[in-house]
Amino acid sequence: MTSHQSGYQPTPQDKFTFGLWTVGWQARDPFGDPTRSALDPVRTVKELAERGAYGVTFHDDDLFPFNADDAERRNHIDRFKKALADTGMKVPMATTNLFSHPVFKDGAFTSNDRDIRRFAIRKVMRNIELAVELGAKIYVCWGGREGAESESSKDAFVALDRYREAFNTLGQFVIDNGYDIKFAMEPKPNEPRGDIFLPTIGHALAFIYTLDHPELVGLNPEVGHEQMANLNFVHGIAQALNQNKLFHIDLNGQRGPKYDQDFVFGHGDLKSAFFLVDLLERYNYQGPRHFDYKPVRTDGDAGVWASATANMRMYLILKERAARFRSDPRVIAAMNDSHIPELAKSTLASGETWRDLAGDSFDPDSAGARSYNYEALDQLAMEHLMGVTN
Repeated sequence: MTSHQSGYQPTPQDKFTFGLWTVGWQARDPFGDPTRSALDPVRTVKELAERGAYGVTFHDDDLFPFNADDAERRNHIDRFKKALADTGMKVPMATTNLFSHPVFKDGAFTSNDRDIRRFAIRKVMRNIELAVELGAKIYVCWGGREGAESESSKDAFVALDRYREAFNTLGQFVIDNGYDIKFAMEPKPNEPRGDIFLPTIGHALAFIYTLDHPELVGLNPEVGHEQMANLNFVHGIAQALNQNKLFHIDLNGQRGPKYDQDFVFGHGDLKSAFFLVDLLERYNYQGPRHFDYKPVRTDGDAGVWASATANMRMYLILKERAARFRSDPRVIAAMNDSHIPELAKSTLASGETWRDLAGDSFDPDSAGARSYNYEALDQLAMEHLMGVTN
């Protein structure tokens, strides 16, 4: 039995990462003031390293104030870099805050104000330079303010042109500077805007293929965001993996199409989390397992770090149980009984064409009478999820 199986102790090899804004959330919400003090990023790095995390991620404004001058900015960066060096923690991803300051209240890349759009692109370019300095390979773009509350306020057709222009400009910036970094779009249906452009995995995938350099742009889907749209997150991730566009992933917990709850991973739709881990592990996703969540507002400092550990433990527990599910002879037999392995077989044999297919004989009544026995299989999955293995 491995150390994971006996104690579910995370190690850097698990590639668990956290945003500075996650454990650092001060628990301010639309109805109440903060319940926790700000966290020093240096402390965050050290606390997460002690718990077995692989790395941290950041928005520019997580590290230094929005209006910091060059000297103040460099002082914050150097302190952060020293903490990384002291702990061995990595920065695999970075992003830009294009949503907090009032200047972005009508959007960043799609603001009606041209000067704001130009400022937003400059802000991203500058933080890409820092991301490269810190070793990041992925740059996430969440368009939280790109959208509208009323169709009268924004021409959605030309807004998508401006969105495309921003990504094309940033892609050329990366190419011209020789940076080894790619972009990952993070869809969300709404909140903080009434409706957000490119709201789901499918919308973002379609948009990516209209860019000048689609090879530079992939996805950073988030559990809660797709579930806010009442979509099946596992199916969405399967499509992103199938199209080689899962560049990064945000893990958290969500209970249905509500506001963005950002619970601990698995503390929402547990069955979906189980099959998500199963999918990521079976198809050998190589990126970080990034937790984009918020410690509940009711907890103090100790609860923050308990929740960080809980995210990692949940993933490891689900990983172990998913592996046991797949290796259980009863499950293998049930999958065979349900014809699941047959889906991996090409519909047309090698060398066949539609002409061969057209000549088939088939009894639809007999096939229609067949039982797939999915309930028995699903029960086995649930029992493994709950730790019942006999």
